[in-house]
Amino acid sequence: MKSESLIEDETLVKENYASKIPTSPLIVDITPQERNILSHVGTLLEQAFKSYENPDYIAALHLHSFQLLPERIARILSRFGTDFSAEQYGAIIFRGLLEVDQDHLGPTPANWQSADYSKLNKYGFICSLLHGAVPSKPVQYYAQRKGGGILHAVIPDEKMAVTQTGSGSKTNLYVHTEDAFLLHQADFLSFLYLRNEERVPSTLYSVRSHGKVNKIMEKLFDPIYQCPKDANYQEEINEGPLASVLYGNKKLPFIRFDAAEQIFNENAGQTPEALYNLTEFWNEAKELINSDYIPDSGDVIFVNNHLCAHGRSAFTAGQREENGKIVPCERRQMLRMMSKTSLIHIRSMTHTDDPYFVMEEHLGKVFDQD
Repeated sequence: MKSESLIEDETLVKENYASKIPTSPLIVDITPQERNILSHVGTLLEQAFKSYENPDYIAALHLHSFQLLPERIARILSRFGTDFSAEQYGAIIFRGLLEVDQDHLGPTPANWQSADYSKLNKYGFICSLLHGAVPSKPVQYYAQRKGGGILHAVIPDEKMAVTQTGSGSKTNLYVHTEDAFLLHQADFLSFLYLRNEERVPSTLYSVRSHGKVNKIMEKLFDPIYQCPKDANYQEEINEGPLASVLYGNKKLPFIRFDAAEQIFNENAGQTPEALYNLTEFWNEAKELINSDYIPDSGDVIFVNNHLCAHGRSAFTAGQREENGKIVPCERRQMLRMMSKTSLIHIRSMTHTDDPYFVMEEHLGKVFDQD
């Protein structure tokens, strides 16, 4: 039998999902008991498997997730994995999921290339368990850091401060679905905030916040839109295959969207019709962006990448305002993990020797594996 507290928690989740038009993510406050369980589980898994990328661990990930995660968290994520309804915002905030040992973590490195993953190992186990409960399998993309493993440290880099990338900081990062230029982009994303002392708001936008599909949105089902590769590629001309922005069910669609690259990139190569439609849509969508939540250390934002786009506000790395004064602080650091619900459906795009390694380059084109 379920405990009374578990029944109350499930009722709360259903009530949050039952709003008419979702305008904000579900926030789940993690209890001290759940937090302690997760910490203990992470330690045990690290001792047993050494690395969160251990093939034996990943192969049995779903089993580990449902056996080891606190039941309430597993149930919430399992429901989230198949809820594409009109009431589903597409993002969940797990507030206070982890206690981050700031002393052990040490100073934030200058960039992601300098990250010490030995200090991040335990967090990789916990993040992967969340994906396993959806259930989905963590994957890596050659298009991102030539793979770089299934866990990515996202750190502001002074050399890339004004770019539309995770390493940027001094400009607003426009909301986008991750890897919008791929047909087989991640299904689910997790963002674990190790530290956010600059108090940078997280921005989220859900296609469900529009309510019913309107005339502006109907035009986005047409496959007439350029989906340029992201800013990491630095290509002069981004013209490539065309795709739709909305896809799937015509009444409850999924979305593939990157405002920075599709609208504000002068080299995107959009036709006048496509750019007009995108601009009309953006004028409506930007009013629905939610930037109310400022993540704290130990928070996780879990996202359905087909329903919800993400971004962040501009900030100055290593500084925050305190009592009207600008004071130095430790720089922001976040961990990102991506997953797919089916390895079978992406097999034509994955490395011959590694079905977890996605080799798609751009809208169905595959990187040369030779």
